[in-house]
Amino acid sequence: MRAIALLIVSLAVATPLFAQQVDRASAPRALEDTHRLEGEAIVAIADAALAGKSTPADFQVQWQNEFLKAQRGTFIPFTLRIDASRFSKPAVLVYVRAVRRDPPPAPFRNDRAKSRVRREGPVEEEFAVDAIFPAELAVEPGQIARISRGFTVAAGPYDVFIVVRERAAAGIAEPKAAVLKQGLVVPDFGAPGLATSSVILADRLDVLKEPIPPEELAERPYVIGQNDITPATDRKLRKNEELIVVFLVYNPFVTPDKQFDLQVEYHFFRKSSGPGGEKDSPAGGADRPPARDGERYFNHTDPQRFNPGILGGQFDPTGGNPVMAGQGVPLSGFEAGEYRLAIRVKDLLAGTSIVRDVLFTVGS
Repeated sequence: MRAIALLIVSLAVATPLFAQQVDRASAPRALEDTHRLEGEAIVAIADAALAGKSTPADFQVQWQNEFLKAQRGTFIPFTLRIDASRFSKPAVLVYVRAVRRDPPPAPFRNDRAKSRVRREGPVEEEFAVDAIFPAELAVEPGQIARISRGFTVAAGPYDVFIVVRERAAAGIAEPKAAVLKQGLVVPDFGAPGLATSSVILADRLDVLKEPIPPEELAERPYVIGQNDITPATDRKLRKNEELIVVFLVYNPFVTPDKQFDLQVEYHFFRKSSGPGGEKDSPAGGADRPPARDGERYFNHTDPQRFNPGILGGQFDPTGGNPVMAGQGVPLSGFEAGEYRLAIRVKDLLAGTSIVRDVLFTVGS
């Protein structure tokens, strides 16, 4: 089992923008009639979805997302999996609207992924995210296409409405469309204390030779610094594959002279086919997270350490640089079954720890 070589980076420059913001007062004047009509149509579908009215469902759209700390608020990279088998051409418009379920605790304006929506009449409504962008679909085996983008919002509960609509073109009488409503409870990474981003289960991780240009960030929200993460589409793996997990650690205790010390452990538990689970204490007083009912301890990797001696004396977790951790674990030694990876992050100076769980299945 090996640790992934990761570059330690700041998220300060890793918040991509949507390609185009929606402004119903000014945008239509800048678009050709066809584009204006397309924009009006896709926004009208979102309005209907928000109002609880009937909306088109010509194909299936699936959502997955992560949560990462941004300079202000929480950055949410997301991926849409779209059934492209019914499209005449691989070109779509995607509209994203995030509606907060309760008033925010304090003013928060994300100029990068938010615009004021103007309607006819005296009523003005503002959404946390209100953005539209075109996308060319790269169709994968099984007629599935993936689109990734991201946005930043304040912590709190939201309903996110995604509308995907086929682009207007000659021979397409009625463009196909579909709506997805996704509830989110966005964590607050600004709170004090040890925390982590979502644990990203990845198909692969590539270390780039250099950072990507800012104009490419919109379409590559899973690039963090020089680490290009391809999120896994599901949690079903085969024995000839590798389990890859990546995450960021926030808010370790740092002394006045910039000392910190983190230890990250990776413990594997397997769901037992028999009744019950591991009930007694680990043999020999081993220090590890407890097994849950119905599972037994399976294995672990060597712990990772992160401190100035390893990352370099210039690395400062308080200066906007999270610690990036990860593991790549070959699954050839895993029997087929259901597993839980318990990742324990210990702050050795503060004497605190947190555990993050990753559930996955190994097939033959």
